[in-house]
Order: sequence, then C-alpha cells, then structure tokens
Amino acid sequence: MGKRGGAGPSGGMPRTGPSSIPLSPSVTISQFPSRPKCGFPCQWGSSRGTMATTVRRQRPRRLACWALIAVLLADLLALSDTLAVMSVDLGSESMKVAIVKPGVPMEIVLNKESRRKTPVFVTLKENERFFGDSAASMAIKNPKATLRYFQHLLGKQSDNPHVALYQARFPEHELGFDPQRQTVHFQISPQLKVSPEEVLGMILNYSRSLAEDFAEQAIKDAVITVPAFFNQAERRAVLQAARMAGLKVLQLINDNTATALSYGVFRRKDINSTAQNIMFYDMGSGSTVCTIVTYQTVKTKEAGMQPQLQIRGVGFDRTLGGLEMELRLREHLAGLFNKQHKGQRVKDVQENPRAMAKLLREANRLKTVLSANADHMAQIEGLMDDVDFKAKVTRVEFEELCADLFERVPGPVQQALQSAEMNLDEIEQVILVGGATRVPKVQEVLLKAVGKEELGKNINADEAAAMGAVYQAAALSKAFKVKPFVVRDAVIYPILVEFTREVEEEPGIRSLKHNKRVLFSRMGPYPQRKVITFNRYSHDFNFHINYGDLGFLGPEDLRVFGSQNLTTVKLKGVGESFKKYPDYESKGIKAHFNLDESGVLSLDRVESVFETLVEDSPEEESTLTKLGNTISSLFGGGTTPDAKENGTETVQEEEESPAEGSKDEPGEQVELKEEAEAPAEDTSQPPPPESKRDTTPNGEKVAEKENGEKSEAQKPSEKGEAGPEGVPPASEEGKKQKPARKQRMVEEIGVELVVLDLPDMPEDELARSMQKLQDLTLRDLEKQEREKAANSLEAFIFETQDKLYQPEYQEVSTKEQREEISGKLSAASTWLEDEGFGATTVMLKEKLVELRKLCHGLFFRVEERKKWPERLSALDSLLNHSSMFLKGARLIPEMDQIFTEVEMTTLEKVINETWAWKNATMAEQAKLPATEKPVLLSKDIEARMMALDREVQYLLNKAKFAKPRPRPKDKNGTRAEPPLNASDQGEKVIPPPGQAEDAKPILEPEKVETAGSKQADAEPLELGGPGAESEQKEQPTGQQPSLKNDEL
Repeated sequence: MGKRGGAGPSGGMPRTGPSSIPLSPSVTISQFPSRPKCGFPCQWGSSRGTMATTVRRQRPRRLACWALIAVLLADLLALSDTLAVMSVDLGSESMKVAIVKPGVPMEIVLNKESRRKTPVFVTLKENERFFGDSAASMAIKNPKATLRYFQHLLGKQSDNPHVALYQARFPEHELGFDPQRQTVHFQISPQLKVSPEEVLGMILNYSRSLAEDFAEQAIKDAVITVPAFFNQAERRAVLQAARMAGLKVLQLINDNTATALSYGVFRRKDINSTAQNIMFYDMGSGSTVCTIVTYQTVKTKEAGMQPQLQIRGVGFDRTLGGLEMELRLREHLAGLFNKQHKGQRVKDVQENPRAMAKLLREANRLKTVLSANADHMAQIEGLMDDVDFKAKVTRVEFEELCADLFERVPGPVQQALQSAEMNLDEIEQVILVGGATRVPKVQEVLLKAVGKEELGKNINADEAAAMGAVYQAAALSKAFKVKPFVVRDAVIYPILVEFTREVEEEPGIRSLKHNKRVLFSRMGPYPQRKVITFNRYSHDFNFHINYGDLGFLGPEDLRVFGSQNLTTVKLKGVGESFKKYPDYESKGIKAHFNLDESGVLSLDRVESVFETLVEDSPEEESTLTKLGNTISSLFGGGTTPDAKENGTETVQEEEESPAEGSKDEPGEQVELKEEAEAPAEDTSQPPPPESKRDTTPNGEKVAEKENGEKSEAQKPSEKGEAGPEGVPPASEEGKKQKPARKQRMVEEIGVELVVLDLPDMPEDELARSMQKLQDLTLRDLEKQEREKAANSLEAFIFETQDKLYQPEYQEVSTKEQREEISGKLSAASTWLEDEGFGATTVMLKEKLVELRKLCHGLFFRVEERKKWPERLSALDSLLNHSSMFLKGARLIPEMDQIFTEVEMTTLEKVINETWAWKNATMAEQAKLPATEKPVLLSKDIEARMMALDREVQYLLNKAKFAKPRPRPKDKNGTRAEPPLNASDQGEKVIPPPGQAEDAKPILEPEKVETAGSKQADAEPLELGGPGAESEQKEQPTGQQPSLKNDEL
C-alpha cells in the first residue's frame, strides 16, 4: 500500500478536531486553544530543531492537559447521569409523578399500565407486595392486606378523632398501638406490622422507580406536595417517610401553592405590576382547600422584574371530599342490597369486607357517571355468596345523600376570605381544582357562594400540582436553570415563644411573669429566619415553643389538630458563659429559629453574646501581623479577628434578616425582645476608620483633624500619598491614638429539646425501618427477576415447538434432530409445570441456557439463509462499483493523475481477491447439504465488504482533498511578460512569432512568487520611516496586494 501519513493532496484526509466538547446542557470545555494572532511574522517553523525542541517540551504539558480534560469529562458525564429531578403529587386516592431531565422538560410519568395517574394503594403479603392498579384490584380479594387513605393517620396519636374515623370507614384493618410514640400501626399479620410512615415510604420508593424507569436514569432529588393544613408533626412524618425511601427532599410544597405556581408559569406573560387576585378551590378525594393567590411582577435583586405569587388566604375542610361522597353511596347501595334480599337467609352485606370493598369501587364509578347523567344502574356480579346486585340510582338521590356535605362547600371560601382580609369583589376569578369539583352540585353551590358568572376550568385539575412541584424542583436543583418565579407561601398556624421569669413589682416582693412573643404570625411568609433575644437571664432557663392563636379552627378541627405545644427548650451553660466573661457587657441570649422551605420549624442554635470596648495598640503588632492584615485587605478581607480566647471566636454581630416576603421592613433585623421597654440593640457594623476619626470614644475631637493631618486608619489605603490638602502623613505620636472599637464574644449554649406534639421516630427504629424497606425492595426485585426468567423459559419452549413445524426450519434439519429437540422441550415444559413453582431464578436461567444451546445450530442455519440474499446483493453491487471506479481512475491522464500506481494496484488486488473468495465459497456451499453448518457466513461477507469499502473510501477522500498540479515550464525557459496595463493574470497572452496559435500561454514561474513570500516572512515589515514609500513603488505590480495585506 501507498503512504497515507500526510494530509492534503498526497496524504489522505487532513487531521481535524472539534473545538469544544459539550458535556451538559450548560457546560462546555474547550479542547484546543486558538493560536495567537498578530500583525507580524512569527517564528513558527523557522527552524526544525527549535520546533522539535518546542514540541518535546510541550508534550508533557499537553499530556497533563489531556489528562485533566479527561478527568473533568468523566466527572461531568457522571454528573449528567443524575441530572433528573422529580415531583410527587401525593393525593389521598391517587398520585401523579412528574420529572425534568435534559431534553425532557416537565413531563408526567406513565406507570406500568401507561396511565398518568396511579392509585395510592399498597397490598402487603408475607412474601410479596403490590402497588398501584395491581393493589387496587387486590383490594377486592384481600381487603385486610390492602392499605389505602393511610395519609390520614400521619402524625396522629391514637386518641386523635381521625384514627377513630379511619377505623369506622375501614373496619377490615386492624390498628395496633405503639406505646413509645403513642401512635398506631397496621397489624397485617402476627409477624407483619407497618407504620403509616413506612407505608408512605413504600409508596414514595415505588414512585421513584416509576420515575427512574421513565427517565432511564437514577433519581434522588424530589419535591413532594402536602396539604396546606398539615401541621409540624405531619410534615415531619412525611420527611421521615421520604428518608426511609432514600429520597432527598428538596422541598415539601403545599399542593395549593404548587397549583398556583403551575397556573402562573404557563401564564407568565399575563402577569404585570397590577395585582391579580385568583381563588383556587381544590376539592380532592380526602379534603378541600380554598386558596387566594395574588399575582404581580416585583423587582428582585438578582433578576430584576420577575413574576411573583403570594398566598394571601387559605381555608380548608379536612374531611370534605369525594371519599365521603363515595362512602355515603356505599352505605346506600348496601342498604338496597339488604332490602332486596330481606328474608332470603342472606347475611348482612356490611359484615363482609370483600363485599363492602366491591360496593366502594362501584360507588366510585357511580359518582363519576352521575356527574354526567341523571341516573345510572349500579350492578355487581357475585357481590356476596354468588348473589348478584343490581339497582338504579339517580342523581337526585345522590344529592340527597350528600346534602349536608354540599352545605359545607362555602366554608373554606369564607375562611380564605377572612384570613386574607378581602371580599369577593376583589377576586377576579375562581378556578376549580381536584376531581371532586366535577360533581355538578358542588359547582352549583360554589358558584352561588362566590357570586361569579362562571367558574374557571382552564387548568388541568389532576396534574396542575404535579407540574408546579416539578417546576419548583428544577428551580431548586443546581442542574437546571429556569426562569425565576418568586413564591411567597404563608404560615397557616402561628407559632410563638413562651417563657416565665421573676419580676419585682414591689420592693421585696417577687413574682413570676408569663410572657408570650409571636415568632411566626398567621399568614406571614416563609421560608424565614428569626432571632429572639432574652435580655434578663444570667442563669440556665427554659422556654417553650407552641402554636399561637388557633381560634379560626372549630372545636372538631382543634381535636383533630392534636397537641398545641411543640417543644420545650432547656438551655444549659448560660451561667458559665457569664462567669467566663465577667468584664464584658451582656447583649442577651439569642435563639436562632428557622422556618424552612418545607414549613418545618427548627432551632438552629442558641448563643450568649457579650461585648466590650477595646483599644488597638498598633506599635505592638508584629511585622507578620501587619503583612497578614495587608494581604487580607488585598483579597477582600477585613482586619484579622482577635485571637481566640478559651475556644470562643470573636465575630462581628450577625444580622438575621427575614426571608423574602417578610412583613418586616427590608434590611431590618428581625429580633424579638424580652420586654418592649428594652432599648433596641445596636446591630450596625462599626463605622469605617475615616468616619471614626472625628471623635474619640469620649466624644473629644481628634487633634489630627484640626491640623489637617490624616489618621492612622487612612494610611493603608493611601499608601503614603499626600492628603487632600497636600499635608504629609501624621507623626508617630498620632499613630498611637486610635479610637476604641467593639469586641464581640459569642459563647455557644447547650440545648436540650423535649418534643411535645409527636416524638420523632428514634434513630435506631428509623434505621430498622429503612432496612426493612430495602429488604422488601430487594425481595420484590428478586421476585420480578424470577418471574422474568420463568416467562422467558416458557415463551422459548412454546416458540421453538411451533418453529419445528415451519418449512424453513424443516429444510435445514433432519427428522432425528427435530425429534431430539422436541423431546427436550417437552421434558422442560413438564418440569416447569411440576417443579417450576419451587425452582430458583438460577435454575430457570440454566434450563433456558441448556435449551438454547441445543437449538443454536438449527437457529443459526436458518438465520444465515435469511441473510444471504441481502448480503450477496450488497457485495455484488460494491464489487461492480469498485471495478468501475478503478477503471475510471486508470483513464486519468498522467499529467492530472492523483493516485499512485501502488494505490491502484492495491485496490485491484482487493477486488480480485474478493471475487475469487465469493466464487470459491459459493461453489463450496453448493456442495454441502442444508442440514450441515454453512461455510458461507454473513459475517465473512460483511468483513470482505468492509475491507473493499475501506480501500475505495481512502481513494475517494484523497481525490476530494487533492489540488491540481502546476503546469510544466516552457522548453526555452522563458516566460511571457504581461503588458504593463494588465490587471489580471488570466488574460490571454499573444504568442511570439513562430509559435502555434493554440499553444498554451507560458505562466509566470512560481519561484518568483515563492521567493517574495520567503523574503516577506524572513524580514519584519517596517511600517513608515524614511524611504518606505519609494521602496514600495519599486516593487512589481503583482506584489502590491500582498504588501498591503501585511500592512493591514
């Protein structure tokens, strides 16, 4: 073969490389730095030795760069595999899962039945679990083991009214008592019991598996929706369930907030500076929530004017929903059945859990149908004891059954208006959300209550919350960049701090005074941080965190709400901190609270703060200290803090500002004082030295200012320059006079928390629950793997038995071979029926491998014969085209020939060898019987085609980048001089006397042009200077453009 190492006309394709490699939606790493450009000739390639030395020196550097790029590429590609985030809209009856991943913006996940909505059902048996639609169907066969609507038990103690209500609605479930946490759990069997948090963890893990299958990658980050009326205990229970499932919860978002966000995101252009008040009425299966939201654009520090939604008012009814309507219908149908079979020795249907489960499913279908029809026939085949049930139900009967429920529809509207301090005239539109709002009577009563012309139905009632939650997940994730949309959620239940201290009302008479300070007010925004300062304590003390005024809740809601006391905080180490700093002034005990994005309250830390005035002594500072201060100031840092004293850092006073949307003034420190008459604490930073030079700590004026001299604090910034008046720097005596500054000491206080509402699950119990869920998941995966292996074995047996009777398989096999295979298949089928249920996954896979090995020869012969026509046709076509190409290449004149003789000979050799191989192999194959292994193999045909195609493609690429060769010089070695006025080298030249007319004009020798270019490269071009213009005029006309280009 010819040489192929070069580039261009004689070396094949030039080497090119991409300028950048895209790694992720927003990351790009440059591969090859661009060569620096300049207006002067460079020394690239001027000396081969220098060039070689430079290349040798750059090789280690380039290798290091390539290694670094490879590491970054691997890290970023690994990161891109986990870019997806998900949201779970966790409803009472069903859930919706949505994902966002690169290339898939905000998509609802389809479950295994290709449905967008998945029932929140879990069926637990001793050796298997079912979820979703499979569990819903199992609710009829095994209602005791099928758990549903368990979210109503989250964060509830055993004496909560909702626990008794759940037991009344679903008497088939056995609820056990947990004495440690005073909660309940499901007793499925004597050996199997699960808590509501564990069941929710299973559901969340199942939702993640659906999302991962849909996204085709692992997902850990999620945003989960919760009802707006969930209190602290209920929210912590959801977080614990997510932790059991191994999910990283970016945020617990209220479902009404998620719905409002989805509505605003898709109507961003309609939002302006004018406030728009929208009411969302969400009636789901288990509860009803009414929300008033204000949309308008606001100015943000980061992104300028951006749309914002603010929750202004919230009203709710915990038990008003579609489930209660279905339960009413179920009881009505049960009464009709008992009435129809009265006196026929048929048991009461309400005593049969399976029959009641069937009636509840029929009630759900009946409610949906009656929303569009005036009447419908309810019918269940084999309801109980093989007795069928059939009865007609009208919409009027349904509305009479639920009359008291429809009367409660306006309640959440009034609560939302009261909490927002608004009236209906300020509401621009009322939008329906949730499946139960499709009931006509609900819409009728609601329309009358709000006094509008119509109700808004321009939102997807089922998927709006899931879409809003996944948008928030993308916004919180660092992997995506979304358009900002400011969300200001509201606190439903106020939280306050209570503490007691001794006061001396009269001389010698001390009494206890109980104090309350509101920490987070009702309808105040969150997330938010606040600090409360206790100024009158110098010893260890306790304070309490409780809910505030819950007067807006009714008596029944208060019983369902649970404990109104959250936490008792016991502080330890307050007295020791005062003993540690006896000469410092106490600034109080500061407790830092955080109400995070999920609406969960936490106490970050408690500190004892002290301050004192200290005077710096510059002359005592060492040279290293001054150098450190200078370097720190150069890199944006301030003065170095004082040395640590007894392990306590001296820090500047921290300003705890409220989160965006706080009712406090912007920039104001949110600090709750123990007493109203206590003076406001000065939290401003010390003024810069330039401003402190006016007065000393005692209020006296500095002498340097009267003389126009600068203080010591100005010298580092001025670096020895004269002052504004040109006065020299201050003397050494002036350096020592420096105003005092505040030194702040912060001592961490020990905190002991006593949870009063609902104790969290202990860490050891939480670890056991996580391990239990992991074991169940592994068991499910093993069960799925075994089922898959059994199905594969069974399918292979049936398919192969059918193939043995097809002509194409009989043609390539003998009768004895088919009988042997058929016998093995029959034996495997019998084994699978008799012993397959107890066989392990390994045994099933081994049996399948054995059968495939037996049938491999038969299948191989059939597949090869199927591939022959297509492969041979392609080989013939390639041979014909290659021969035509070679024939055309040899016809190229020698003057224009771009291929070498070696290259053309190589191609001819490959063509001949391929023809010979094809003819010989086909002749040999024709002699073999069809039942033998073929010698003509499709892989060999493909290999021959690839070898031939590689040779042809090489020559084609060489021709593509080839340049025409220069014409040879004239025999006498002269060239025609162009006329003086010639402006183009392509003009026709008159031949000299005695030369033929059709002779080609003699071109200008290239060596003249090459010499000029070498000279231009060797000598730097001098622009301007004496004689430059005259030298340019002496240059030939044809070289003027190149000189002008160099000038440019």
